[in-house]
Amino acid sequence: QVRLVESGGGSVQPGGSLRLSCAASGNIFSVEYMGWYRQAPGKQREFVATITSDGNTNYADSVKGRFTISRENTGVKVNLQMNSLKPDDTAVYYCTVRRTWFNDLWGQGTQVTVSS
Repeated sequence: QVRLVESGGGSVQPGGSLRLSCAASGNIFSVEYMGWYRQAPGKQREFVATITSDGNTNYADSVKGRFTISRENTGVKVNLQMNSLKPDDTAVYYCTVRRTWFNDLWGQGTQVTVSS
């Protein structure tokens, strides 16, 4: 079974930084894009950022200028560099992969907590 695994979550003070990573357990074919979503307790899961195989990126307005998404040249792996973190960034962050002809893949999530 193909699986996505996130890592890099943790607790930081406002203004701090974290780097999240997501890697596939096996080969994944026909990838259209990879990205990150997040979900705070009691709230809907929201879009954060995506990146295509061509390197085109898209960001939610709330994270533009602070977060940077990137992918590795080999394998299916995506990273999210998060700078100038705010308390509102506190959430569980999920990695996702959109594939042609296949269902979306989702990781189990990694907790990010921003507090003084």
